[in-house]
Amino acid sequence: MKIFFLVSLLFLLFSFSTAKKFTHPKFPSPQAESIFHQSPKTELYETKYFTQILDHFNYHPQSYQTFQERYLINSQYWGGAEKNAPIFVYTGNEGDIEWFAQNTGFMFEIAPHFKALLVFLEHRYYGKSIPFGGDKEIAYSNSTTLGYLSSTQALADYATLIIDLKKNLTAQDSPVVVFGGSYGGMLAAWFRLKYPHVAIGALASSAPIIGFQGIVSPYSFNNIITQDFKGVSENCYKVIKESWKLIEETEQQHGGLDLLKKSFKLCDSKPVEYWLQTAFVYTAMTDYPTPSNFLNPLPAYPIRQMCKAIDDPTIGHDTFAKLYGAANIYYNSSGTATCFNLSDHSDPHGLAMWTWQACTEMILPTDGSDEKSIFPSSEWNLTDRATFCKKYLGVEPRPNWATTEFGGMDITRVLKRFGSNMIFFNGLRDPWSGGGVLKSISKSIVAIVAKQGAHHVDLRFSDKEDPKWLQDVRKKEIHIIRKWIDQYYHDLSGDLSYNGT
Repeated sequence: MKIFFLVSLLFLLFSFSTAKKFTHPKFPSPQAESIFHQSPKTELYETKYFTQILDHFNYHPQSYQTFQERYLINSQYWGGAEKNAPIFVYTGNEGDIEWFAQNTGFMFEIAPHFKALLVFLEHRYYGKSIPFGGDKEIAYSNSTTLGYLSSTQALADYATLIIDLKKNLTAQDSPVVVFGGSYGGMLAAWFRLKYPHVAIGALASSAPIIGFQGIVSPYSFNNIITQDFKGVSENCYKVIKESWKLIEETEQQHGGLDLLKKSFKLCDSKPVEYWLQTAFVYTAMTDYPTPSNFLNPLPAYPIRQMCKAIDDPTIGHDTFAKLYGAANIYYNSSGTATCFNLSDHSDPHGLAMWTWQACTEMILPTDGSDEKSIFPSSEWNLTDRATFCKKYLGVEPRPNWATTEFGGMDITRVLKRFGSNMIFFNGLRDPWSGGGVLKSISKSIVAIVAKQGAHHVDLRFSDKEDPKWLQDVRKKEIHIIRKWIDQYYHDLSGDLSYNGT
């Protein structure tokens, strides 16, 4: 099936490198085990669909084709159109929108305070928002049908839907604030810049909007992961760093794969580098201070737990046993797995199309590893990416398009001139923070940086065990958003007064 083929490509894309035979994946990977084990929180929202145009930027006959874009809505706390109550919109990421809604508790928790309507928009080509009649076999079949998948088309989808929704609700004067995390955070920031007449402000959490070629070091991502582990335990860092050579040597030995299968309790004999690296990367991304269930079920401070397993003195000098204990934290927190199936590249949250975006506009150079890295040394190589994308998808990357379309070079000077009402949150334990905005640019473009923060931790549901720094981050975000809305109402009242004279 073509869908399985594309899911396999997603796996291959982020394990492809001529410098090394493996490299880490990027945004959430389909290889992760069951990601949301709890009952879906369907009571949080109502599901609706909007008839969306296929191509916003051309006037060819095929441009006028339509598809059904899914969105989720919660009006439980909305103050209503007659009071111009605000509308909070989540700009959907590269996956099923329900998954992101269920992991963005911050919006649900602040809705009563603002009397806000909540809307979660699904990104085209993901989840159930599939063009060409909702048929993935057609939509994903070739570069012609996939050519309508881009961030600019998605942003235009969001603007069109929001404007239509406000019209249908007779809420044209209700202020809109957009929220997003990770790629969704990039979209939120870009939406505010591209559609300032639609959204009065944006909260962009863990959004690597300057994580592109020529701006950020390709070593930044892995250097942050390295420091995350090294900062917890020097020995833990050394064991992981030195293990790759041992694993490679073992694989090359007669019966080596069988030994690895036994050591790591694998369901079949497969190389384990990518599997282990995935665990370390995603644990660093989601090193939250409380238990979580975003990518996989994890305990609080999971890096500490991984290093605790590696540093366990009862294991002795058995490196594979140490690594198995660490991997168990990410892949088997329940302790119920009898073996790990490394051949399973299923895609439970519909993430496969990130392959296309990573081959076209989202060229984020994060593969570099220097001699101090916890991962084997490797160099970022655009040629490798381009070769892969041309061979498997028939498309060539445009590494400079995102910064041409949205900006990025000299971001401080540029945004100071034409941007406003934006919050950039970054946790410095998050490897994506290297491509984030870490310093405030103006009074209304504010960077909130948390030394102990992980990937969009501020957007998660609150927990009674949340540390004070995280509580303070959320309070600051609420305060800033309140200022935006108050200023909007002040301006609106002035406009209404003027129109009435």
